[in-house]
Amino acid sequence: MQLQDFVINDIKPISINDKISDLQMLFNQLTYSHIPIHRDGVYIGCLSENDAHCFEKATSINDCIHAIEGFFVRPATNWLDVLEAFAQNNSNIMPILNKKNQYLGYYELNDIIHLFNETPFFAEPGGVLIIEKGIHDYSFSEISQIVESNDGKVLGAFISKMDTDLVRVTIKIGNASLNEVTQTFRRYSYNIVSGHEEDSYIESLKERSQYLDKYLNM
Repeated sequence: MQLQDFVINDIKPISINDKISDLQMLFNQLTYSHIPIHRDGVYIGCLSENDAHCFEKATSINDCIHAIEGFFVRPATNWLDVLEAFAQNNSNIMPILNKKNQYLGYYELNDIIHLFNETPFFAEPGGVLIIEKGIHDYSFSEISQIVESNDGKVLGAFISKMDTDLVRVTIKIGNASLNEVTQTFRRYSYNIVSGHEEDSYIESLKERSQYLDKYLNM
């Protein structure tokens, strides 16, 4: 995905020599969580709105330098890493610096999320399956093979949880019966955490259990 079209440069970094009151006024006019700060034209980081409102208005931003967060991305950073940077820094604005560390503008979180929503994982019709297996026993090649053996297509997959023993993988599957894919995963010793289509295997077990209960109570 090309991100160049989403670079915004209507906000210039505010000088570290300015007052906190200038920063607070800017936050009151905007909806961003952070504002970029520069020293002599060189970007040094961002100050958050929460921190800005904790300081006295007459204080110099330079006196609050300990609260400045130095996050940024490069123009060549891919959209998924940009999205990760947003999440790690709890920000809705992401400064962009070139190789000379010159400020070029910023990305807005909503624009990057919009790109994510246009991926096949969200845009294409299909079922979502969440599976688990031992951390040393799973493989994406096997997962793809299982889906494709049922004439399905993997529209997207990612590790949604990992610990010392288990890996949980979320898969978007197109052009296949989710029930058939689910049963195949079970035969390969995957645990089915959830599926967005009715799981006939579980329903069948419930029906058999209910029948057995009736038989034993006769």
